[in-house]
Amino acid sequence: MVIKENMVRELYTIAGEDAVRTEEPMKNHTTFRVGGSADYFVSPHTEEEIRKIVALCEEKEIPWFVTGNGSNLVVSDKGYRGVILSVYKNFQGIEVEGNRIRAKAGSMLASISQAAREAGLSGMEFASGIPGTLGGGVRMNAGAYGGEMKDIVQNVTVLTGEGEILNLKKEELGFGYRASVIKEKGYLVLGAELELVPGDKEEILARMQELKNRRVEKQPLEYPSAGSAFKRPEGYFAGKLVMDAGLSGYAVGGAKVSEKHCGFLINAGGATASDVMELIRQIQAKVKEQFGVQLEPEIQFLGEF
Repeated sequence: MVIKENMVRELYTIAGEDAVRTEEPMKNHTTFRVGGSADYFVSPHTEEEIRKIVALCEEKEIPWFVTGNGSNLVVSDKGYRGVILSVYKNFQGIEVEGNRIRAKAGSMLASISQAAREAGLSGMEFASGIPGTLGGGVRMNAGAYGGEMKDIVQNVTVLTGEGEILNLKKEELGFGYRASVIKEKGYLVLGAELELVPGDKEEILARMQELKNRRVEKQPLEYPSAGSAFKRPEGYFAGKLVMDAGLSGYAVGGAKVSEKHCGFLINAGGATASDVMELIRQIQAKVKEQFGVQLEPEIQFLGEF
């Protein structure tokens, strides 16, 4: 797609010139540090700006995609022919009221966990080290160390592709393992309300520190990655299957299976999005061949591969 000046002008009108970039390298906006350029990259400030941008894309039949911190995303080396709506930079905000926290979609889970601790609220410690935003966390029902977003989410405000803003109650969200109605229907998360329980600030901090130590010890945090590469197959652990298949340290180009934790793929240096995709395909084939288990990626791939 050729960058269209009239599209750029319309995006400027909606979000302001500072919020709009063209031909923006997506490796700068994903934790794996790979990927080509997006035609348009917009960082909206308000719900209304988001609604107008989506409406503009729908009207002009231009593809659009929402990103947060890009912690679970690999964009094609060929880039993305459309509009990336990044909520991470300008669409943040956290409010605590009683035992409830309301936050905008671009707020980092770690920041919300910190706000919960400072308010003496427990139940979000599990998310204190997840490197993603609330929007992404709710969409995929993110979880760690025995906790999941479905345990604390009470309601979520979403925007539909038709431009309608809905408030979905917990029972309407269809949460499953790394799944939700939001993901299934392609809704855009605008914000959510979480319900926590009163707790002791020192105990909450101690639990968060304990989980942090476990992550540092077991996960390759010193390398760019996209977190756990595969969903947990029923009855198995993905990382153990990869290790038992003899793939610890296995690499395709700059993409490599971490020796520290075989459930993580890392950018060991100079990786491309194609390297990551090919490494996943080879791992899937070897694990399937040896153990009869089909590994499903937890990483989301965007663009043409």
